[in-house]
Amino acid sequence: MLLSPTDEAVSLDTCDREPIHVPGSIQPHGCLLACDVALSRIERASANAAAMLGHGGDLGGLRLAEVLDSALVHDLRNALATANVASRPALMMGATTGGRRFDVAVHQHKSTAIIEFEPAPESEQPLHIVREMIGRIADIADVDGLVAKTARIVAATTGYDRVMIYRFEQDGSGKVVSEAKRADLESFLGQYFPASDIPQQARALYLKNTIRVISDAGGERVPVEPVLDASGEPLDMSFAHLRSVSPIHCEYLRNMGVAASMSISVIVDGQLWGLIACHHYSPRALPMAQRVAMEVFGEFFSLRLTSLKERRRIAAVTGTRQALDRFLILSSHHENVGELLRQSLAEFSILLPNDGIGVMFDGTWTAQGSVPPEEALPELLRFVGPVCAGRIWATHALSQKLPASADYSERVSGMLAIPLSQTGSDCLLFFRKEWVHTLNWAGNPDKTYDTGPHGDRLTPRKSFAIWKETVEQRSEPWTEAEREIAEIARVAIVEVVLRHNELMAGERQKSEVRQRMLNQELSHRVKNILAVIKSLVTGPQRHKDTIETYVSNLQGRIEALSVAHDQVVRGDGGGILADLLQAELKPHMSGGRTVAFDGPDVWIDSRAFSVMALVFHELATNAAKYGSLSAPEGALQVRWSIEYGAGCEIVWSESNGPIVSVPALRGFGSALIERSVPYDLNGESTIAFPPSGLVARFLIPPLHVRQMPRYARDAGDGQASRSGAGASLRQADPAILVVEDQMLIALDLESMLEEEGITRVFAANSVRQGLQQIDASPPDLAVLDINLGATTSFPVAEALRARGIPFVFATGYGEGAELPDNLADVPIVRKPYSRETVARALTALLPKLR
Repeated sequence: MLLSPTDEAVSLDTCDREPIHVPGSIQPHGCLLACDVALSRIERASANAAAMLGHGGDLGGLRLAEVLDSALVHDLRNALATANVASRPALMMGATTGGRRFDVAVHQHKSTAIIEFEPAPESEQPLHIVREMIGRIADIADVDGLVAKTARIVAATTGYDRVMIYRFEQDGSGKVVSEAKRADLESFLGQYFPASDIPQQARALYLKNTIRVISDAGGERVPVEPVLDASGEPLDMSFAHLRSVSPIHCEYLRNMGVAASMSISVIVDGQLWGLIACHHYSPRALPMAQRVAMEVFGEFFSLRLTSLKERRRIAAVTGTRQALDRFLILSSHHENVGELLRQSLAEFSILLPNDGIGVMFDGTWTAQGSVPPEEALPELLRFVGPVCAGRIWATHALSQKLPASADYSERVSGMLAIPLSQTGSDCLLFFRKEWVHTLNWAGNPDKTYDTGPHGDRLTPRKSFAIWKETVEQRSEPWTEAEREIAEIARVAIVEVVLRHNELMAGERQKSEVRQRMLNQELSHRVKNILAVIKSLVTGPQRHKDTIETYVSNLQGRIEALSVAHDQVVRGDGGGILADLLQAELKPHMSGGRTVAFDGPDVWIDSRAFSVMALVFHELATNAAKYGSLSAPEGALQVRWSIEYGAGCEIVWSESNGPIVSVPALRGFGSALIERSVPYDLNGESTIAFPPSGLVARFLIPPLHVRQMPRYARDAGDGQASRSGAGASLRQADPAILVVEDQMLIALDLESMLEEEGITRVFAANSVRQGLQQIDASPPDLAVLDINLGATTSFPVAEALRARGIPFVFATGYGEGAELPDNLADVPIVRKPYSRETVARALTALLPKLR
């Protein structure tokens, strides 16, 4: 014996798999015929069809024309030809057969044509009904107003005791968001119904067949016979209006006291948004014409709802674009996109309702508002990357996804993540606090089970009294509109980040090219400097010169090159002529000697600066040994002028010194003076030896010079003598700490200090050794090299200052070395060291000794 699908036990495991589209029966307010697709022969018929259609005997296997009037059969075949889809059956209102009037619906599904008959009422005005209903909601401009008014309009039009707008939530449960009811009924407004009340297969049918009527929840189920066709298949009635209802659902309605119902699907963007649910507390079959009107109205309601939601979405998107405007404008001329993101948190915060916001970019976290504690961030950020996978991700129950977040659920229970990179290591996070609230369920949402004649089975709720549930560790849910806004923000921000990365990649490429060019230029210059030094070292010397004289001359020339180099660095590839003269002649401005400069401010390029540094050094050295600077009353005047197109003329004039004669032998220094300018600069150089004093004239070509604003200098006469500096230092004989990471330089400095008579010199090559020396035996004075490999000597300097010990800094970066504000007043000695420079710097510290 074949069993009807309705005879199967409704088990605990099959609730969500109940084949409700093949119930094998229909509701009793109509009858059904299932025919071949040509509408020639009846293959199945409901048990009440013969009686309702006025035909005696079994209808199975008969030709359709034997049961219905031939005119109706003709019209049915024409109607079926126009029914393109099963969800839109062809309708024939008030059709007659056998002297009886029916409302008829015909559709084809799979290989079967299904004809449904319902007795037609005397008067029908479906067009008028739906026109009036649509007119009443067409001008409503907001979603809440539309939903509220629709329930009242449907209740007034259809006469059902209760009409509800039932909206599906993200977790599948439903909430009654609007209600119109009979005054004596309890209200369901605001109550929640669990997702299990409408199984998945029922939701699928609500999408296929947008209107569903139950005329009597306690009425009989009329079988369709035979149950299975010749191929063993039951009749699929997915699109049949008369399809009978799951016995579980009927029991559910009876437990609510509901005898009849109608559901109209609300479909938004192809998804089941909710239902217009109508309940009646006595049996009621809404005529087909009114159902069609309700179906059309439901479709218009869905379209209007979609339109208003889209309008709200567009307004939100427009607001999002406006909120992002400042960020997008700033991004076009902001070099540090990470800093820009951090500065823009306030603008981002207004994009979505939130209690806190944070951004992680390039390993730096910045946040404001209610955010996770700092110690929880590493685990949270590790979690975000994989779950985002480059897309927006959001949850209003973070503790369900990341259990560790339960520890700070009061601060953060909801999170929306906007990934700014594919790995998720960079992201923008929105947070929402815990929202402790109470849900009013229409009865206990948990399923219950009873044992009956078919064994254990699921039993619908018998009580629909309000059952309260307190919800914790959850935030306000993130809506679809908010997720869309987040996606817009993600696209805009990622576009800025990508553009920045492209620019940075281009800049890196350019930087690499510049670095290669710089390295090549540096290599060229270093080779030139080494060649110059080699020339200085191997240059011819007078045979009578001692090794001490040779070393002193060499040291002076190298120091002159160092002075020139520092001036060039500070002068952006060149320097001021007067500054060079001041640096070279400063050691000789003492003892009553007169040194004067006269000329405009002239800038000379790096090549001329280095050449003139050596020339002026040789002239100053010769003047100090043999010329005007060797006598207390001697005088030196250096004048220069510049003419457009002629270059810069420099005249060096000595007077009041020993009587001068033409030297019999010309040494290396004389050769430097006479040949450097013509050879290296393509200029002119002449030297004259009148008895009154040496006179040298140089002409630097226009290529190497540029006139600055008019400015005259007078070097004045110094008061301190070089020899006096060493004598004072020798008399004090202080203990001196030298912190220098280059051993040879430290040994050289020790030797210089020993030559000045210093007997206690302590060397350290690191901050640690320097601090240990200070603790073990505090010095009187100190010389600190600023740069010690990867570190600086500033900690040693602060330790010395804390003890009141005077010190000087030393550097190879010139006088422009960067010092902390609290050490900005410390004197700086430039490298390479000279004995006189170091002695003079340390002597200046002697008055500060304790």
